[in-house]
Amino acid sequence: MNKHLIIIGCGETACLADEYFSADTDYKIIAFAVSRAYRKEDSFRNRPVVDFEDMENIYPPADYDVFVAMGSGALNSARTQMYLAAKAKGYSFASYISPKAFIWPNVTIGENCFILEDNTLQPFTSVGNNVFMWSGNHLGHRSVIQNNCFISSHVVISGFCEIGENTFIGVNACIADHVKIGRDNFIAMGSVVGKNTPPDSLLRGNPARLAPIGAKRFCKLKDK
Repeated sequence: MNKHLIIIGCGETACLADEYFSADTDYKIIAFAVSRAYRKEDSFRNRPVVDFEDMENIYPPADYDVFVAMGSGALNSARTQMYLAAKAKGYSFASYISPKAFIWPNVTIGENCFILEDNTLQPFTSVGNNVFMWSGNHLGHRSVIQNNCFISSHVVISGFCEIGENTFIGVNACIADHVKIGRDNFIAMGSVVGKNTPPDSLLRGNPARLAPIGAKRFCKLKDK
């Protein structure tokens, strides 16, 4: 019997999540949910769209899992907020791991993760909760990606690295061995990072250099 899944979101990421979960998992996509203030339609991809605020009354947490399918904007903040709100409602979370990804058996992966095709996760690596890894990345041995990160495509994270919470890493960026990336970092595409970085850093270039403004300001993210 298929497990039932509610996808939170109605944008392109939600569309892709529908494609991947439907093709590669035993989940049956039942509906989509968005915050009431942003809901503009009653259906999406031929399935109902409901208000997130009322979701547990229509689809009880005991009977449905959820997947928060939102992008990387503002250091993943919107996706993280919705993930935490769904957790507070009592939902369990699905993760999508492509059968075309290489995942060593002792790798650990958290909930609400989206790991697409051609990712390589080497032995003793760890991926936290609410982490998205787009296609074609390399996570080197004993490296850790903490919660709420977004790794774009063709990123190389070498061995013994640590990627701090909420970090975004752009296409074709490279992280050298033993580097620790601080939380709330924005690493621009093509950057080559060879040194530890402080929190709230915007880095770009080869070698990567700190920008004069922080990542939160760059992403127009306000501290709460």
